[in-house]
Amino acid sequence: MRRSLDGQQKFQEVFERAQRNSKELEEDLANVDWAFWGSVISDYQAFASENSEELARAIERGIPNKLRGMVWQLMSASKDMEMEATYIKLLKETSPHEKAIMRDLGRTFPQHEFFTDGHGIGQENLFNVLKAYSIYDPQVGYCQGLPFVVAVLLLNMPDEEAFSLLVRLMYSYDLRGHFLPEMPKLQLRLSPYSQFDRLIEELLPVLHVHFLRQGVKSSMFCSQWFLTLFLTGSFPLEIVFRILDNCLANGIEAIFGFAISLLQKNEAMLLSLKFDDLVAFLNTGVVDTYKAEQILAKEGERATYRVDDFVNDAMSLRITPFMLDSYNHEYHEMIRTREMHAAEMDTLRNHNRQLSAQMNALEANLAALNQEHVGILNELVRARLQNEELEGELVRYKLLYAEAVHQTEDAMSSHRLSNTSAKGSKRPSLSSFLSR
Repeated sequence: MRRSLDGQQKFQEVFERAQRNSKELEEDLANVDWAFWGSVISDYQAFASENSEELARAIERGIPNKLRGMVWQLMSASKDMEMEATYIKLLKETSPHEKAIMRDLGRTFPQHEFFTDGHGIGQENLFNVLKAYSIYDPQVGYCQGLPFVVAVLLLNMPDEEAFSLLVRLMYSYDLRGHFLPEMPKLQLRLSPYSQFDRLIEELLPVLHVHFLRQGVKSSMFCSQWFLTLFLTGSFPLEIVFRILDNCLANGIEAIFGFAISLLQKNEAMLLSLKFDDLVAFLNTGVVDTYKAEQILAKEGERATYRVDDFVNDAMSLRITPFMLDSYNHEYHEMIRTREMHAAEMDTLRNHNRQLSAQMNALEANLAALNQEHVGILNELVRARLQNEELEGELVRYKLLYAEAVHQTEDAMSSHRLSNTSAKGSKRPSLSSFLSR
């Protein structure tokens, strides 16, 4: 009985959702300017060149939901039969990233019915496109932000066309720079003193100072916006679709306008918050400022947003390519200066190491010389002591010698005297000598 009631309730929910979707579809179809969009689709290049301003305004107002996938492919020129054939071939190969892809599938739009069933067509196509791209571009392989981008493409076109458009986004729109190992484009856009920081400094100077004082960096809240094109849990799909409309029409740099618009719209709130609350609000609450006021909302009913106001605010900022190029030049000049400084520091460190080595060698030589000097001094002291002993001996011997000489002289004097007296007593007379 319980199972029966649960089944009836589930059937009723599905039926009501189908009715709502049918009603929304009828309203969408009724509001489509079929003549205009028919002309766009029939010959996009010619229409875009002849009616560029009119087409730009139409894209800002939003591409019709049922035509969005087709128009995206026309704007990006992604329709490529060879690329679609490549996709089919890649599906037969094996990717080293398959486990990681499988692990993240359930985290991609878990509330969306297209991706809810773990074995449904939505998740199967999502897995196939991610796997094929990881093989097609091994330098990027697989990154966690990619499933959100691919999922939005799959909501508007078949998987082979989604793969072709993904390749186009990555290579022609330079989204690939966000996912490379060093993330060079993300560094350019979100590093300190990069393009986004300079835009905040120029367009929202008070908020820029507040961020500096609170220690808030752009990468703390904005990296997911740029990695997933705002395809995070806090942004509804109707806003994401409109953002991607303008990114495909004007380049990935259109993200800057939407990001700055969110900060501008929430500036008063952001200025009142401290670090922890500030970062939390930036990551979860900024889009709520565009929620439409709903007096009575039924339980489970989705919130609606003033998407047109959001797009108009972003487009009104008119962030020009010249501005971004100048910031790009400033950033690379800063990097170049930093690298030169780092090179100089490395040179100085190497020179310092050499001088330290030389100093250590000189200190070792000095220690050896000191030791040798001490040895020489010890030898000199010993020599002086020996010399003093020898001088003492010499003086003693001199005294002994003098005493001996004096005694000898005395003895000789006494001997001479005794000889003289003896000779005087024994001298013969002349007469005796003559008698002989």
